[in-house]
Amino acid sequence: MTMLARIYGAVVRTKNALHDRGALRARRLQGPVVSVGNIAVGGSGKTPFVILLGELLKARGIQFDVLSRGYGRSTTGVLLVDPQGSPQEFGDEPLLIARRLGVPVVVGEKRYEAGKFAEARFGPQLHILDDGFQHRALARDLDIVLVNQSDFQDQLLPKGRLRESLAALKRADVIVMEDNAKYLPSWTGHKTMWRIRRGVKIPALPVRVAAFCGVARPERFFAELREAGVAAAVEVAYDDHHVYTEKDVRHLLGVQEEKNCGGFVTTEKDAINLQDHAGLLRPLFTTTVTMELIRPVPAMEHLLDKIQTRPAAL
Repeated sequence: MTMLARIYGAVVRTKNALHDRGALRARRLQGPVVSVGNIAVGGSGKTPFVILLGELLKARGIQFDVLSRGYGRSTTGVLLVDPQGSPQEFGDEPLLIARRLGVPVVVGEKRYEAGKFAEARFGPQLHILDDGFQHRALARDLDIVLVNQSDFQDQLLPKGRLRESLAALKRADVIVMEDNAKYLPSWTGHKTMWRIRRGVKIPALPVRVAAFCGVARPERFFAELREAGVAAAVEVAYDDHHVYTEKDVRHLLGVQEEKNCGGFVTTEKDAINLQDHAGLLRPLFTTTVTMELIRPVPAMEHLLDKIQTRPAAL
């Protein structure tokens, strides 16, 4: 472990210890809070899982909103996401959630303030806290944590991708892993485990396409295309949450001409970050991440039991 990783780990442990001892207190909203988070930087499927969870709640007629930091936005403070807005205003993932679920999504650096705003506008309904595992300033009634198999072999930032050590999973209420994941530490045996099946919906594509994305794990996107039988003529990766510029579009058009591609394929999040430039990449095809909960009925019953027996807000 590097010196920077030791320092980072010490800071995280100190902050968590202060929360555990009550020196740093979490504030509680009137409505119940279900947190969806992870222990690694990006790529765990939090956004698809929030959308899946939202769809399951909507199927039961349960009203809810989503609270998010709004990572990558240039604005500050608490804002209600306009589904027709821009990633600069609200962040790409809150926009995607708002468009897919059609429910209120509120962004704010302080999620408690975002929750108070939501309750003033929509009442004390259920709140889904997006990317909330490390945001302990807001009390939650259920902590759901998504874990990749690779997290068990990873290291703390900045050398690795872990935000917290694996021991942090002990404070999770539910651990979510893909159905084909094999390894789990022995101490997770007493944890509630939810299994998911992840896939990707790919439209009919030309024989030769240029694939590009700006996501946390671009290699996964390209691998999913190959597994679906799509042999992209070229693969172009950008940083996660990349907001595309005219220069990027000129580069992609040059690649298209050089490789004689009949079109482009990218992710939903990238389509949002392309904004008005999307019309210049023709034809542009968008893939959709799909996610399925293996045993949704007991999972939802567990969630509803937790929020129905929650302590009252002060």
